[in-house]
Amino acid sequence: MSDDDIDRGVPEARKLAWGAVYKPRYSGVATFMRQELREDPDAWDGVEVGLIGAPFDGGVTNRPGARHGPRALRDQSTLMGRVNHQTGVRPYDWAVSADLGDVPIEGVYELDRAIDDIEAFYAKVVAAGVVPLTAGGDHSITLPIMRAISKHRGGPVGMVHFDAHCDTGPELFGHKHHHGGPFRCAVEDGALDPRRTIQIGIRGPAEALWDFSYDSGMTVIHIEELYAMGLDAAVARARDVVGAGPTYVSFDVDGMDPVYAPGTGTPEVGGFTAFEAQKMLRGLMGLDIVGGDVVEVSPPFDTANITALNGVQMMWEMLCLMADRIGREKGRIET
Repeated sequence: MSDDDIDRGVPEARKLAWGAVYKPRYSGVATFMRQELREDPDAWDGVEVGLIGAPFDGGVTNRPGARHGPRALRDQSTLMGRVNHQTGVRPYDWAVSADLGDVPIEGVYELDRAIDDIEAFYAKVVAAGVVPLTAGGDHSITLPIMRAISKHRGGPVGMVHFDAHCDTGPELFGHKHHHGGPFRCAVEDGALDPRRTIQIGIRGPAEALWDFSYDSGMTVIHIEELYAMGLDAAVARARDVVGAGPTYVSFDVDGMDPVYAPGTGTPEVGGFTAFEAQKMLRGLMGLDIVGGDVVEVSPPFDTANITALNGVQMMWEMLCLMADRIGREKGRIET
Protein backbone atom coordinates (compact mmCIF):
# COMPACT_ATOMS: atom_id res chain seq x y z
CA MET A 1 0.00 0.00 0.00
CA SER A 2 1.43 3.38 -1.00
CA ASP A 3 0.69 6.97 0.02
CA ASP A 4 -1.22 7.35 -3.24
CA ASP A 5 -3.44 4.38 -2.34
CA ILE A 6 -4.31 6.06 0.93
CA ASP A 7 -4.99 9.40 -0.72
CA ARG A 8 -7.31 7.71 -3.25
CA GLY A 9 -9.66 6.55 -0.55
CA VAL A 10 -8.50 3.93 1.88
CA PRO A 11 -11.30 3.72 4.47
CA GLU A 12 -10.89 6.00 7.46
CA ALA A 13 -11.04 3.03 9.77
CA ARG A 14 -7.97 1.55 8.15
CA LYS A 15 -6.08 4.82 8.53
CA LEU A 16 -6.96 4.79 12.21
CA ALA A 17 -5.81 1.20 12.61
CA TRP A 18 -2.56 1.40 10.68
CA GLY A 19 -1.51 5.03 10.62
CA ALA A 20 -0.78 7.20 7.60
CA VAL A 21 1.38 4.62 5.85
CA TYR A 22 1.04 0.89 6.28
CA LYS A 23 4.23 -1.14 6.63
CA PRO A 24 4.41 -4.82 7.52
CA ARG A 25 5.10 -5.21 11.22
CA TYR A 26 8.06 -7.48 10.55
CA SER A 27 9.82 -4.94 8.33
CA GLY A 28 12.15 -2.08 9.10
CA VAL A 29 14.18 -1.34 12.21
CA ALA A 30 12.17 -2.00 15.36
CA THR A 31 11.47 0.97 17.62
CA PHE A 32 9.14 1.10 20.60
CA MET A 33 5.56 1.06 19.28
CA ARG A 34 7.00 1.95 15.83
CA GLN A 35 7.50 5.52 17.01
CA GLU A 36 10.24 7.82 15.75
CA LEU A 37 13.71 7.19 17.15
CA ARG A 38 15.16 10.30 18.81
CA GLU A 39 18.33 9.29 20.61
CA ASP A 40 19.88 12.75 20.59
CA PRO A 41 18.66 14.87 23.55
CA ASP A 42 18.68 17.87 21.22
CA ALA A 43 15.81 16.16 19.37
CA TRP A 44 13.62 15.75 22.44
CA ASP A 45 11.89 19.09 22.09
CA GLY A 46 8.15 18.56 21.91
CA VAL A 47 8.26 14.94 23.07
CA GLU A 48 5.74 14.31 25.84
CA VAL A 49 6.22 10.60 26.51
CA GLY A 50 9.67 9.09 26.10
CA LEU A 51 9.89 5.35 25.45
CA ILE A 52 13.25 4.25 26.83
CA GLY A 53 15.27 1.07 27.17
CA ALA A 54 17.35 0.43 30.28
CA PRO A 55 19.49 -2.61 29.35
CA PHE A 56 20.92 -3.45 32.75
CA ASP A 57 20.71 -6.53 34.96
CA GLY A 58 23.67 -6.08 37.28
CA GLY A 59 21.34 -6.22 40.27
CA VAL A 60 19.81 -9.66 39.76
CA THR A 61 19.94 -12.27 42.52
CA ASN A 62 18.86 -15.26 40.45
CA ARG A 63 18.63 -15.76 36.69
CA PRO A 64 20.26 -13.03 34.55
CA GLY A 65 19.32 -11.88 31.07
CA ALA A 66 17.10 -8.84 31.65
CA ARG A 67 19.77 -6.69 30.01
CA HIS A 68 18.37 -8.09 26.76
CA GLY A 69 14.81 -7.13 27.73
CA PRO A 70 14.58 -3.76 25.96
CA ARG A 71 15.58 -5.28 22.63
CA ALA A 72 12.98 -8.05 22.92
CA LEU A 73 10.30 -5.62 24.07
CA ARG A 74 11.04 -3.28 21.17
CA ASP A 75 10.67 -6.14 18.72
CA GLN A 76 7.34 -7.28 20.15
CA SER A 77 6.07 -3.70 20.41
CA THR A 78 5.64 -3.64 16.63
CA LEU A 79 2.50 -5.69 17.29
CA MET A 80 0.87 -2.94 19.35
CA GLY A 81 -2.10 -1.18 17.76
CA ARG A 82 -3.15 2.44 17.54
CA VAL A 83 -6.36 2.33 19.55
CA ASN A 84 -7.08 0.76 22.93
CA HIS A 85 -10.21 -1.23 22.15
CA GLN A 86 -11.40 -1.21 25.77
CA THR A 87 -10.76 2.39 26.80
CA GLY A 88 -10.89 4.09 23.42
CA VAL A 89 -7.56 5.82 24.01
CA ARG A 90 -5.62 6.78 20.87
CA PRO A 91 -2.17 7.25 22.40
CA TYR A 92 -0.32 8.48 19.32
CA ASP A 93 -2.98 11.09 18.56
CA TRP A 94 -3.32 12.38 22.12
CA ALA A 95 0.35 12.66 23.09
CA VAL A 96 3.65 13.08 21.28
CA SER A 97 5.71 9.96 21.95
CA ALA A 98 9.12 8.89 20.69
CA ASP A 99 11.69 6.18 21.24
CA LEU A 100 14.58 7.90 23.05
CA GLY A 101 16.85 4.90 22.65
CA ASP A 102 18.68 3.09 25.44
CA VAL A 103 20.21 4.56 28.57
CA PRO A 104 23.98 4.83 28.05
CA ILE A 105 25.55 2.93 30.95
CA GLU A 106 29.30 3.23 31.30
CA GLY A 107 29.50 1.48 34.68
CA VAL A 108 28.38 -1.88 33.35
CA TYR A 109 30.61 -3.73 35.84
CA GLU A 110 30.19 -1.23 38.69
CA LEU A 111 26.74 -1.40 40.22
CA ASP A 112 26.81 1.92 42.08
CA ARG A 113 28.20 3.72 39.06
CA ALA A 114 25.55 2.17 36.81
CA ILE A 115 22.83 3.44 39.13
CA ASP A 116 24.34 6.93 38.89
CA ASP A 117 24.57 6.68 35.09
CA ILE A 118 20.88 5.82 34.87
CA GLU A 119 19.87 8.66 37.18
CA ALA A 120 21.92 11.17 35.16
CA PHE A 121 20.16 10.13 31.96
CA TYR A 122 16.69 10.42 33.46
CA ALA A 123 17.54 13.79 34.97
CA LYS A 124 17.92 15.02 31.38
CA VAL A 125 14.67 13.32 30.36
CA VAL A 126 12.50 14.90 33.03
CA ALA A 127 14.26 18.27 32.70
CA ALA A 128 13.13 18.22 29.05
CA GLY A 129 9.52 17.88 30.20
CA VAL A 130 9.28 14.26 29.05
CA VAL A 131 7.33 11.61 30.98
CA PRO A 132 9.53 8.48 30.96
CA LEU A 133 8.14 5.04 30.16
CA THR A 134 10.88 2.46 30.50
CA ALA A 135 11.57 -1.10 29.41
CA GLY A 136 14.03 -2.83 31.73
CA GLY A 137 16.31 -4.25 32.77
CA ASP A 138 16.04 -5.64 36.26
CA HIS A 139 14.10 -3.84 38.98
CA SER A 140 17.15 -2.02 40.32
CA ILE A 141 16.71 0.48 37.46
CA THR A 142 13.57 1.93 39.05
CA LEU A 143 15.50 3.48 41.94
CA PRO A 144 17.56 5.94 39.85
CA ILE A 145 14.53 6.79 37.72
CA MET A 146 12.55 7.66 40.85
CA ARG A 147 15.45 9.68 42.18
CA ALA A 148 15.57 11.77 39.01
CA ILE A 149 11.80 12.34 38.98
CA SER A 150 11.55 13.21 42.67
CA LYS A 151 14.48 15.63 42.52
CA HIS A 152 12.96 17.35 39.50
CA ARG A 153 9.57 17.61 41.20
CA GLY A 154 10.96 18.61 44.58
CA GLY A 155 9.39 15.77 46.55
CA PRO A 156 8.66 12.05 46.68
CA VAL A 157 6.24 10.27 44.38
CA GLY A 158 3.65 7.64 45.17
CA MET A 159 3.64 4.25 43.46
CA VAL A 160 1.38 1.51 42.18
CA HIS A 161 3.58 -1.58 42.07
CA PHE A 162 2.63 -4.89 40.44
CA ASP A 163 4.96 -7.71 41.42
CA ALA A 164 5.39 -11.06 43.15
CA HIS A 165 7.93 -9.42 45.47
CA CYS A 166 7.84 -6.22 47.52
CA ASP A 167 11.46 -5.41 46.61
CA THR A 168 12.06 -3.67 49.92
CA GLY A 169 14.73 -6.06 51.16
CA PRO A 170 17.88 -5.25 53.10
CA GLU A 171 21.45 -5.44 51.82
CA LEU A 172 22.29 -8.68 50.04
CA PHE A 173 25.85 -9.92 49.69
CA GLY A 174 27.05 -6.66 51.23
CA HIS A 175 25.30 -4.43 48.71
CA LYS A 176 22.11 -2.36 48.94
CA HIS A 177 21.68 -1.84 45.20
CA HIS A 178 20.01 -5.00 43.93
CA HIS A 179 16.70 -5.82 42.33
CA GLY A 180 15.20 -6.99 45.61
CA GLY A 181 15.59 -3.68 47.41
CA PRO A 182 15.04 -0.61 45.19
CA PHE A 183 11.97 0.63 47.02
CA ARG A 184 13.56 0.50 50.45
CA CYS A 185 16.37 2.66 49.05
CA ALA A 186 13.87 4.95 47.33
CA VAL A 187 12.08 5.61 50.62
CA GLU A 188 15.36 6.16 52.47
CA ASP A 189 16.47 8.57 49.74
CA GLY A 190 13.23 10.56 49.95
CA ALA A 191 12.23 9.63 46.40
CA LEU A 192 9.22 7.45 47.32
CA ASP A 193 6.41 8.15 49.78
CA PRO A 194 5.65 4.79 51.45
CA ARG A 195 2.19 5.90 52.60
CA ARG A 196 1.30 6.56 48.97
CA THR A 197 2.61 3.18 47.84
CA ILE A 198 0.64 0.03 47.11
CA GLN A 199 2.12 -3.33 46.12
CA ILE A 200 -0.14 -5.85 44.39
CA GLY A 201 0.31 -9.59 43.76
CA ILE A 202 2.88 -10.36 46.46
CA ARG A 203 3.64 -14.02 47.16
CA GLY A 204 6.41 -16.60 47.46
CA PRO A 205 9.05 -17.66 49.99
CA ALA A 206 10.79 -14.27 50.27
CA GLU A 207 8.09 -12.85 52.58
CA ALA A 208 10.57 -12.55 55.45
CA LEU A 209 12.46 -9.89 53.49
CA TRP A 210 9.56 -7.47 53.23
CA ASP A 211 9.25 -6.14 56.80
CA PHE A 212 10.24 -2.68 55.58
CA SER A 213 7.08 -2.45 53.47
CA TYR A 214 4.87 -2.92 56.52
CA ASP A 215 7.00 -0.90 58.94
CA SER A 216 7.17 2.10 56.59
CA GLY A 217 3.42 2.18 55.94
CA MET A 218 3.14 0.69 52.46
CA THR A 219 -0.09 -1.07 51.50
CA VAL A 220 0.60 -4.69 50.53
CA ILE A 221 -1.98 -6.85 48.76
CA HIS A 222 -0.92 -10.48 48.58
CA ILE A 223 -2.15 -12.57 45.70
CA GLU A 224 -4.66 -14.42 47.92
CA GLU A 225 -6.07 -11.09 49.10
CA LEU A 226 -6.26 -9.84 45.53
CA TYR A 227 -8.50 -12.72 44.51
CA ALA A 228 -10.53 -12.56 47.70
CA MET A 229 -11.31 -8.86 47.31
CA GLY A 230 -11.55 -8.82 43.52
CA LEU A 231 -9.78 -6.74 40.90
CA ASP A 232 -12.14 -3.77 41.07
CA ALA A 233 -11.71 -3.48 44.83
CA ALA A 234 -7.94 -3.69 44.49
CA VAL A 235 -7.92 -0.93 41.89
CA ALA A 236 -10.17 1.21 44.09
CA ARG A 237 -7.76 0.67 46.96
CA ALA A 238 -4.82 1.66 44.76
CA ARG A 239 -6.55 4.85 43.68
CA ASP A 240 -7.32 5.68 47.29
CA VAL A 241 -3.73 5.06 48.42
CA VAL A 242 -2.00 7.19 45.78
CA GLY A 243 -4.68 9.85 45.63
CA ALA A 244 -4.28 12.85 43.34
CA GLY A 245 -0.52 13.23 43.80
CA PRO A 246 2.28 12.33 41.37
CA THR A 247 2.41 8.58 40.92
CA TYR A 248 4.85 6.13 39.40
CA VAL A 249 3.66 2.77 38.02
CA SER A 250 6.12 -0.13 38.15
CA PHE A 251 5.24 -3.48 36.61
CA ASP A 252 7.47 -6.49 37.22
CA VAL A 253 6.48 -9.26 34.81
CA ASP A 254 6.91 -11.88 37.54
CA GLY A 255 3.72 -10.49 39.06
CA MET A 256 2.02 -12.52 36.36
CA ASP A 257 1.90 -16.28 36.65
CA PRO A 258 4.86 -17.97 34.93
CA VAL A 259 2.42 -19.30 32.36
CA TYR A 260 2.30 -15.72 31.05
CA ALA A 261 5.86 -14.75 31.96
CA PRO A 262 8.25 -17.70 31.87
CA GLY A 263 11.13 -15.48 30.77
CA THR A 264 12.00 -13.75 34.00
CA GLY A 265 14.69 -13.97 36.64
CA THR A 266 12.64 -14.89 39.70
CA PRO A 267 9.39 -16.59 38.64
CA GLU A 268 6.73 -17.25 41.27
CA VAL A 269 3.90 -19.69 40.64
CA GLY A 270 0.35 -18.52 41.33
CA GLY A 271 0.27 -15.02 39.89
CA PHE A 272 -2.38 -13.00 38.10
CA THR A 273 -3.16 -13.45 34.41
CA ALA A 274 -2.23 -11.12 31.56
CA PHE A 275 -5.86 -10.06 31.18
CA GLU A 276 -6.15 -9.31 34.89
CA ALA A 277 -2.99 -7.20 34.65
CA GLN A 278 -4.48 -5.24 31.77
CA LYS A 279 -7.71 -4.71 33.67
CA MET A 280 -5.90 -3.40 36.75
CA LEU A 281 -3.72 -1.06 34.72
CA ARG A 282 -6.71 0.30 32.83
CA GLY A 283 -8.34 1.00 36.18
CA LEU A 284 -5.64 3.60 36.89
CA MET A 285 -6.98 5.94 34.19
CA GLY A 286 -6.94 9.56 35.31
CA LEU A 287 -4.17 9.30 37.89
CA ASP A 288 -1.26 11.75 37.76
CA ILE A 289 1.23 9.25 36.33
CA VAL A 290 4.69 10.83 36.12
CA GLY A 291 6.58 7.73 35.01
CA GLY A 292 6.37 3.99 34.61
CA ASP A 293 8.31 0.89 33.75
CA VAL A 294 8.06 -2.77 32.81
CA VAL A 295 10.97 -4.78 34.18
CA GLU A 296 12.54 -8.23 34.54
CA VAL A 297 11.89 -9.57 31.03
CA SER A 298 14.72 -12.07 30.47
CA PRO A 299 14.65 -13.28 26.84
CA PRO A 300 17.10 -16.18 27.35
CA PHE A 301 14.44 -17.86 29.51
CA ASP A 302 11.46 -16.84 27.40
CA THR A 303 9.31 -19.18 25.30
CA ALA A 304 8.06 -18.03 21.90
CA ASN A 305 8.38 -14.38 23.06
CA ILE A 306 5.44 -14.87 25.46
CA THR A 307 6.97 -12.79 28.24
CA ALA A 308 8.15 -10.02 25.94
CA LEU A 309 4.75 -9.79 24.25
CA ASN A 310 2.83 -9.70 27.53
CA GLY A 311 5.35 -7.29 29.00
CA VAL A 312 5.18 -4.78 26.19
CA GLN A 313 1.38 -5.02 26.21
CA MET A 314 1.53 -3.69 29.78
CA MET A 315 3.93 -0.99 28.65
CA TRP A 316 1.44 -0.01 25.95
CA GLU A 317 -1.37 0.11 28.51
CA MET A 318 0.74 2.56 30.52
CA LEU A 319 1.34 4.62 27.40
CA CYS A 320 -2.42 4.85 27.00
CA LEU A 321 -2.79 6.05 30.60
CA MET A 322 -0.17 8.73 30.06
CA ALA A 323 -1.59 9.80 26.70
CA ASP A 324 -5.10 10.10 28.12
CA ARG A 325 -3.82 12.34 30.91
CA ILE A 326 -1.78 14.51 28.56
CA GLY A 327 -4.51 14.65 25.94
CA ARG A 328 -7.04 15.92 28.46
CA GLU A 329 -4.64 18.48 29.87
CA LYS A 330 -3.86 19.73 26.35
CA GLY A 331 -7.51 19.75 25.21
CA ARG A 332 -6.91 17.22 22.45
CA ILE A 333 -9.74 14.86 23.36
CA GLU A 334 -13.26 15.49 22.17
CA THR A 335 -15.76 14.74 24.92
